[in-house]
Amino acid sequence: MGLLIDGRWHDQWYDTKKHGGEFVRESAKLRDWVTADGSPGPEGQPGLVAEPGRFHLYVSLACPWAHRTLIMRKLKGLEDMIGVSHTSPLMLANGWTYATDEGSSGDPLNGVDYHHQLYTLTDPQYTGRVTVPALWDRRTGRIVNNESAELVRMLGSAFDDLTGNRLDFYPEDLRETIDAVNADVYDHVNNGVYKAGFATDQKVYDKHVAALFAALDRLEARLEAGRYLAGEWLTEADIRLFTTLVRFDAVYHGHFKCNLRRIEDYPNLSNYLRELYQWPGIAETVSFDHIKRHYYYSHDTINPTRIVPQGPVLDLMRPHDRERLPGRGIRGA
Repeated sequence: MGLLIDGRWHDQWYDTKKHGGEFVRESAKLRDWVTADGSPGPEGQPGLVAEPGRFHLYVSLACPWAHRTLIMRKLKGLEDMIGVSHTSPLMLANGWTYATDEGSSGDPLNGVDYHHQLYTLTDPQYTGRVTVPALWDRRTGRIVNNESAELVRMLGSAFDDLTGNRLDFYPEDLRETIDAVNADVYDHVNNGVYKAGFATDQKVYDKHVAALFAALDRLEARLEAGRYLAGEWLTEADIRLFTTLVRFDAVYHGHFKCNLRRIEDYPNLSNYLRELYQWPGIAETVSFDHIKRHYYYSHDTINPTRIVPQGPVLDLMRPHDRERLPGRGIRGA
């Protein structure tokens, strides 16, 4: 994981010493917003008109943040509207690459070899971490947004008039609940696994592992009473949690030392994970090959031998029990 400083690439890991052993995630910097008519985003961000073929999504199949956008693209029927390119699972000295011999799709749009080149095409003096996902605007020739949570919202509504797909993953009457769940899940689960896995101090690690499993315990209790995180409707909150859960037993449990329990040890969370995995279209967005090769091979500070384990054996297609709770699918279906 490297970064650009004044447009120059640096192969530089996170400076946890500066933060007392803590991993601190950098906020995304490219925040334009795609809307149906080009109006500004919800916080006044510059707006761009949603148009067929205008935008292209750059992702990693290994990355849970990018995975959110792939799921939303699939469920909203945007495959013909928004192209996609994916990196190699290996993130080494040059960061994310488009090396096809390592499993990348290549970059037929811009022809770059390295993901960081898309950032310097956007701004030759760019300074910051080079991350996925990134939404590229063909018209202006730049990345317009690299914040996954915002991209999920945009893909969830901006193209509805073009596709006729009215599935609503952020219903107005559930927004307060969704926002509260998202905040807890982001801090303690989505980012919590990284705060534990990238910690370089025992006390820091202990603190974040405890917070992670306290959050999983809360989610387990929540899913005892409701089929989905916001009740009877599947929403963006479920998509945001799913991408961490599906990676948990395969990589976070072992590689990130988040090993108090597996997701498989939680009756509600494990059944919920299988239901979402089996939801039409979602399983095909999951690549355990990319997930395992990325984490175990790329993080040599954690796994210096770069041996990728063969296990665990996961059967996410076996039956789940979520029908015991009332569920109404996705709003607008």
